[in-house]
Amino acid sequence: MTRPPEPFLKDAKALLGNKGWSEDTAKLEEAATPWRGTWPGETPFLAMPGTTEEAAGLVRLCSEHRVALVPQGGNTGLVDGGTPHGEITVSMRRMKAVRGLDTRNNSLTIEAGAPLVDAQKAADEAGRLFPLSLGSEGQATIGGLISTNAGGVAVLRYGMMRDLLLGLEVVLPSGEVWDGLSGLRKNNTGYDLKHLFAGAEGTLGLITAATLKLFPKVAKATGWVICKSASDVVDLLSLVRDHAGDTVTSFEIIPANAIEMVKADVADTRDPAPSDLPWRVLVEVSMAREDQARETLMEALGDAIEKDLADNVIIAESGQQAESFWHIRETIPLSKRAYGTALNHDISVPVSAIPDFLDVTENEIHKVVAETEIVAFGHVGDGNLHYSACEPKNAASPVLANHAGEITRIVHEQAMAFGGSISAEHGVGRLKRDELAGIRPQAATDSMRAIKTALDPLGIMNPGRVVSI
Repeated sequence: MTRPPEPFLKDAKALLGNKGWSEDTAKLEEAATPWRGTWPGETPFLAMPGTTEEAAGLVRLCSEHRVALVPQGGNTGLVDGGTPHGEITVSMRRMKAVRGLDTRNNSLTIEAGAPLVDAQKAADEAGRLFPLSLGSEGQATIGGLISTNAGGVAVLRYGMMRDLLLGLEVVLPSGEVWDGLSGLRKNNTGYDLKHLFAGAEGTLGLITAATLKLFPKVAKATGWVICKSASDVVDLLSLVRDHAGDTVTSFEIIPANAIEMVKADVADTRDPAPSDLPWRVLVEVSMAREDQARETLMEALGDAIEKDLADNVIIAESGQQAESFWHIRETIPLSKRAYGTALNHDISVPVSAIPDFLDVTENEIHKVVAETEIVAFGHVGDGNLHYSACEPKNAASPVLANHAGEITRIVHEQAMAFGGSISAEHGVGRLKRDELAGIRPQAATDSMRAIKTALDPLGIMNPGRVVSI
């Protein structure tokens, strides 16, 4: 790790003030350690700008002194995109103000360092809804979520983070500020720059604020469904949408072994409907009135039972019961530790291909390690599966680590064979950069490199992530 030049450090400290920087060893270690502890890095300097002007001044200094930087929000990433590996760290968490909320325009302008829950709360207090929801919403920040184009559990109805974006304020690699905080839904005045920065993982600029779409508040009905097969799960999705249309907000697939995994890892967790059948579905419908949502879901799931797509159905009688369903789903990612080693993958395939993908991929993995426990769960409504190969329960010694590369290759090859993607909602970072370079059409990779080089010719913005240059 190379220490930045002293003139840079002197000017950066003067610019940021006493609250805006740190060289404390503990704080540097915290900034360089991702939340799950994987791919720990190192950083010589932690910058914490409090305003857009400070952020712009810092980036200008980085450009002048050719100091590489890593933008960081909540440090909840899963692809080694926001962890520094020798670069200085620019934490945005001091910039968390709500700058404005317009209920008539259904828009919210908020700074990049604000946690997602702050946007949700601001919208709720104004009688509106900001619909993005995911497990790390108390820690993940608005800027980080935009930079990774986050998904979550409501993509089926509301779309990805990119779809919830009206405008951005971004510090470019030169230190110039692009003020694109428009609340307009129609603005055809050239290239739509906000979509360029969404999903770029900080490689093209430093997001400092965003204007987000808000929606009317809705009432929800939540169901827990037992299914015999993944094929029935996919058919159930079609049936529920036939009844409820685009009011289907969430449709999550959960395998039976994940329920057992959560029960083993989290005290006092209860299976809502014990069954020997292999699949559960957590479905949520949202409408203007609770009685309307509940009646629609009851009709849909009653039809599913009649058509033998569902074996058993529970519709939550209260918000507390609905939360208990969601608690199981949201606890799965961390509860995989009950199995020991887990090889985790974030893939997507067309919804119609999910059953065949699951069958073929599991069979191929079992040819490598016969007793591997497969835990595949996630957002079946949009084709995004979190696919984990877990250590065999009764193995005399750990075996998966010796086959990690081969198993990941199988999962990724099968995702691509079924017309899917190996990076659905977690991003690219350093982890998937080189593999994706060999999968994408060459024209796409060349175009990405051309954009990166044009905007960041010195290569100082989150270097080595997303695309190599």
